[in-house]
Amino acid sequence: MINQKLIDGLSEQFSQLMSGKANLPGEEMMKEQVSAILQGTFNRLDLVTRDEFDAQKAVLMRTREKVEQLEALVTEMEQKLSERDA
Repeated sequence: MINQKLIDGLSEQFSQLMSGKANLPGEEMMKEQVSAILQGTFNRLDLVTRDEFDAQKAVLMRTREKVEQLEALVTEMEQKLSERDA
């Protein structure tokens, strides 16, 4: 899931853009609402963290290596069978 610090940072930047001033009435409520909107949006996007992405990438690389090894083994076995039958 998305890091809460990212959401808080985006919310803070949005609040600063909107107000341009510090300590406006209702500013804290607006920050909370923006944070909730951002969190909901990120949840619907079904994003993953870099760590999760890297872990899945490593799994897929190992799987690809294994598939390539198995393909080579099948090719070798097919060649031996065709030589034997010939």
